[in-house]
Amino acid sequence: MLNCTEVKPGTCFTWENELYQCIDIQLNKTAMAKMKVKIKVKEPRTGVVKELSFIGSDQVGEAHIDKRPMQYLYDSGDTAVFMDSETYEQIEIPKDRLEWEMNFLVPNLDVNITFYEGEVLGIVLPDKVDLELTECEQAVKGNTATSALKNAITETGLLVKVPLFIEQGEKITVSTIDGKYAGRA
Repeated sequence: MLNCTEVKPGTCFTWENELYQCIDIQLNKTAMAKMKVKIKVKEPRTGVVKELSFIGSDQVGEAHIDKRPMQYLYDSGDTAVFMDSETYEQIEIPKDRLEWEMNFLVPNLDVNITFYEGEVLGIVLPDKVDLELTECEQAVKGNTATSALKNAITETGLLVKVPLFIEQGEKITVSTIDGKYAGRA
């Protein structure tokens, strides 16, 4: 068991038989009352974000999340297929659980798959991914007074704003956190 005041952002824990991941924690202690703890959490299975309230003496269960390095192989329609590089075991994850992540998945990309008691929770992408541009708008002459950007579409279908000098067919680096252009690959 873990005291609720010891929970840190990123920590996974169980409360009332549900699994949660801490996003943010606020501790409020006044002179006359017990400490109040508010934890903003995300349910890893569903992606729902909510806030839980505790008093300082409440205990939560420790959850041990396992991460295994795997390689993305291909999109099989309704699922994304991953392979463990050591055991060559393959697993399939439904694409509806990977809506944001599908914007960055290209064949042979190394990711970490998170497990809780044998159940697949999701994937952890690298911070940045290299993607090829399949479509790119033409640069408009005279648009360079400020750092002008134009629309481009990557091989995964992600719409990205890129500088005017980037052309179709080039590889760019994209941040997986916010989906923004991070540089040339």
